This record gives sequence, structure tokens and C-alpha cells, in this order.
Amino acid sequence: MSDLIDDPDPGENAPEFSVSDLSGAIKRLIEGEFSHVRVKGEIGRVSRPKSGHIYLDLKDDRAVINGIIWKGVAGRLPVQPEEGMEVVATGRLTTFPGQSRYQIVIEDIKPAGAGALMAMLEKRKTALASEGLFDADRKRPLPYLPEIIGVVTSPSGAVIRDILHRLRDRFPRKVLIWPVAVQGERCAGEVTRAIEGFNAMTPGGSLPRPDLIIVARGGGSIEDLWGFNEESVVRAAAASEIPLISAVGHETDTTLIDFASDKRAPTPTAAAELAVPVRLELLAWLDGQEGRLIQALSGGVAQRGQRLRDLSRALPRIEVLLDSPRQRLDVWGDRLPAALIRGVQMRRVALSEAGGALRLGVLRRMIEGDKRRLAAASERMGGALQRRTRDDRRRLDTIAARFAARVPSDSIAAKRAELDRVSQRLPVAGQRQIDGWRTRIAALDRLRETLGYKATLERGYAVIRSAGDLITTRKAAKKAGPLEIEFADGRLALDEAAPKAKPKQTKSQAPDQGNLF
Repeated sequence: MSDLIDDPDPGENAPEFSVSDLSGAIKRLIEGEFSHVRVKGEIGRVSRPKSGHIYLDLKDDRAVINGIIWKGVAGRLPVQPEEGMEVVATGRLTTFPGQSRYQIVIEDIKPAGAGALMAMLEKRKTALASEGLFDADRKRPLPYLPEIIGVVTSPSGAVIRDILHRLRDRFPRKVLIWPVAVQGERCAGEVTRAIEGFNAMTPGGSLPRPDLIIVARGGGSIEDLWGFNEESVVRAAAASEIPLISAVGHETDTTLIDFASDKRAPTPTAAAELAVPVRLELLAWLDGQEGRLIQALSGGVAQRGQRLRDLSRALPRIEVLLDSPRQRLDVWGDRLPAALIRGVQMRRVALSEAGGALRLGVLRRMIEGDKRRLAAASERMGGALQRRTRDDRRRLDTIAARFAARVPSDSIAAKRAELDRVSQRLPVAGQRQIDGWRTRIAALDRLRETLGYKATLERGYAVIRSAGDLITTRKAAKKAGPLEIEFADGRLALDEAAPKAKPKQTKSQAPDQGNLF
């Protein structure tokens, strides 16, 4: 049986290491030799666990090295690592004994040149644009004259002084300054919080909410302006409910916040010019508008006055307009009394004719005839009622005798009593109806007397006849023969009323006169 235990050979001095000792020795060797290195490569897999650390792979076409960025360092990086970026990572090499691998602890990471930054910027721009953050319909119009303007910028730079100076020259407004870092690691977070903070203010509160926000910074390199390309800043600008002007860099500088803002200004000074109008120009424009308004009103009044004067010259005088109506009024006033008198006379004649048409004899004959018919009807009605009563009694007696055995005697007595009462009421009802008819005939007779011409004669009028015909006009009277006048107390022929003609006296018939000789 062979010996399975490794015993050292005599004279052999190779030391024995445990796994931990060997791993520690390798770790110290690597960290001592590569305490500070810069590695250029492409970022592969990127992992961000809940701990806040970042794990990534740096690779080229032949090798891969693991990298780690601790949480504290990751929050300070100006550019966050993304897959596919070509970067230069600065850090130190170390080993991870638990998995027997080496890795680089990254302390700083930067894109490998402007080309890499621009490629990453274009990729981020495309991704944000696909979400609609840069759409024109999301942009809000700027207020014409904001009451309060919020400025997000560095409080110590020349930018804020340029903005305040320009606002004071154009139109002084209240300005709220939110100080932020405009470059470096803290730039993106502070600018994002500033935009969100302005939007969170309460309108009309102790610290009033601004009507317009200006995010401003001076010019610089792409690395200096990189904070305004961060996704958090772009999303905050797009979500702002307050209109926002971006004024980052000079006219040739373009950042992603420019696409998400409501208005881009080429410079911070231009942002102040976009925020407010020129007060003096506005006053001059108002003066010009006032002058034009006064001129238009004066011209309109003068034009209408001239038109009124032209129309007045074509109109006749008031007294001329009233001459014809006055003359017609005088004519009608002169004709009115005669017309009234003639109208009254015509109505009198018409009334007389209507009264004459009512012949007293005819009415009297009609009334007498109605009386006779009424008396005959009353006699017939009385006889008919008596006969009807006798017949009803006979039938009742016959019915009573026929059904005496069936119907109680008290019921028959009640029927007879009821029949007696009815027979007693019938003559009374008939007499009442006859009295009603007589009353109506008497009322009609009184109406006849009222409408007859006799009543008119009682008021002093007279009726003129000729040979029995009624005479109503002077012309008819001249053509007629002997006339007869009917008064209320009788008739009179005109030959009876005419005074007898006195015999003419001649000289011979003159009264005696004494002789003077």
C-alpha cells in the first residue's frame, strides 16, 4: 500500500500556503503594483442593485475586466455609465477572494473623448424624444408680462447679474433666485430639485409661486454643460406646469433641456428679453394707440357732424311741415259741428223710421192672439190634466182591485195619497207656467211701448205724413200733397194750422182820418 500523505523530501524548503494566505498574498501584490491605473474600454453589462453600488464590465476585443463603483462615488459622477459607452476609468486593481477574480474599483469614469459623449447624447435624445418629451404640443406659451420670475442659476456668477440688469432696463419684475451648482456632480440633482420646487409652491402664498422660470448658465465645454443633458433635468423641465425658458451656454451650445423647455434663449440676456417686454416701448405704443383712438373718435364725430349738417340742409323747416296739418285741422274743425248735427239728425230719422215700422195695431193684435192661444191652451191643459188624473185613478183602482190579494192595503193607500198629492200639484204647476207666460207677454208689451214711436213723440218729436206715407226729407215734403203732423196728443193737418189770410187793405179801406180842413 502506497503512502498517500505528502511528506516533505529531505532537504526541500518550499513553504506551504493556505488558500486564504495565497489569496491575500496575491491581493497585496496586485494592489501594491496597480494602486492607481487608468483603463480605456467599452462598458458591457451594467448592474445597479438596491444597495446603490454599480457593477459593470470593461472590455475590448480580447479581454474583459470586472469593475465596481461604490455608492458614494456613483452619486458624484458627472456622467453615469451606460452600456456601449467607451470610457476611461480611473481606479485601483484588487481581487475578490470569494470568487478568485480580480476587478477594478473605479473612482472616476469619463467618456473617451467628445465623440463618445456625443454618441451617448444622441442616444439619450432619441430615447427621450420617443417618449414625446420634446413634442411641440406639450410646450406652453410664455406669459406676456409675468408678475414673478423664478431664476435657476448660480448666485455668484455673471449670469444672474446680466439677467437682473436686463430685467431692470426693460421692465422691472420681482425675481426669485434658486441657487444651484451649474456644473459638476451636483448640477443635475440641484437643477431638478429647483424646477420641482418652484412648481410645488402655492400661488399667493407667503413665498409666491413664479409665473415664469428661467434656467440659465454661461458658456462652457460639453463636459461643463453635461448636467443639463441628464435625464432627470429633462424630465423635470418637460413636467413643469410653469412655462420654462432654457438659457444654457451660448448661442451655439445645445443641451437636452433646450428641447424639453417651452422656449430656448441663445443667451441668459436673451432669456430676460424674452421674459418681459420693453416698458418704454410699451408706453410709447400705448401713447400711439391713444393718439390713434382720439384721432379716430374726433374724425368720426366730425364726419357724422358734417353728414348731419348736410342732411339738415335737405330737410324742410318745421313750420313748413306743420302748415298743411294745421290747415287740415282747421277745415276739419269747421266741418265737425255740421257733421255732428247731420249725424244726429240721420240717426233720429232712422230711429223714427224704425219706430214707425212698428205698428201699434199689429202688435196689439199679436198680443191678443197670444192671449187667446194662451187661454185656450190653459183650458185644454186643465181639462187634459183632469182627464189624465181621472184615467190614472181608474187604472189605479183597477190595479188595486186586481192585486188586492197580493199587495198590502197600506201600500195602496200610500200610492193613492201620493197620487192625490201629484194631482194637487199639477194645477198649481200649470197655473205657475201660465203666469210666467203672462209675465213674459207683459214685458214684451212694455218693450214694444218703449221701442215704439209713441214714446219718441212724448219727448217732443213729431211724425209727418202725406196720404198715409211717412215724410222724412224736405224734398219729399215739397213734392207731397197735403201734410199731416202727428204729435203726442193727436194729429194736425197743415190746412188747419195755417192762419187765415188777412184781407189786404186798400187806400179806400184805410181807417178813417180826420180832415184837417
